[in-house]
Amino acid sequence: MTNASAPTVVLVHGAWADGSSWHKVITALQRAGTSVIAAPIPLTSLPDDVAAVSRAIDRASGPVVLAGHAYAGAVIGASTRPEVKALVYVAALAPDEHETVADVFYRTPPHPQAPELAPDPDGFIWLPPSAFGAAFAQNASAAEHELLAAVQRPISRQCIGLPVGPPLWKRVPTWYLRAEEDRMIDPATQAFMAERMGAQVQSHTVDHAPLITAPELVTELITAASDHVLV
Repeated sequence: MTNASAPTVVLVHGAWADGSSWHKVITALQRAGTSVIAAPIPLTSLPDDVAAVSRAIDRASGPVVLAGHAYAGAVIGASTRPEVKALVYVAALAPDEHETVADVFYRTPPHPQAPELAPDPDGFIWLPPSAFGAAFAQNASAAEHELLAAVQRPISRQCIGLPVGPPLWKRVPTWYLRAEEDRMIDPATQAFMAERMGAQVQSHTVDHAPLITAPELVTELITAASDHVLV
């Protein structure tokens, strides 16, 4: 039975993904009696994505733990909702005030196996299908790579070039899963962001998408944040 005073976990997917990327974590949290909502974000601009997360929070009751993967770190950090009592970053970007997503993403040179990223004529950035196996989730199965490529959702360049305001991680407790084998976001950049946030860090030998390839580790971190809020 779900504890009525327990927080709701709101999960936010990153670029080139959708809410189904969290399905293994959702299943594990629900089995433990945790209320979970996967927020669908349009990936059309950072303000659009923040507004979509706010709509998801409206569907929750009580305190909220916001968890974001990759690009979604910028989205959860831009939330101003008072219901949010903890943040969880999963191999995620965390720009500081006046920084853009691109500033932190391109802080270091890309991994040799990372794909080249460029917008299409409409301003949207897609991943080449081969990138899901080479860099996005190299530890996933071939079937998972094919599924990720088939359902991928592009990210607009409007999401990555807007400077952010004062981030929420300066005001609420924060947890960070650092992916040591990440080929999309440099693990050194992840360590830099986690340290300046003062986050509670767990570092693991996982790829960029541990919510798919190591969901038990992600679930453990989210549970630790939820337990902190519950206390």
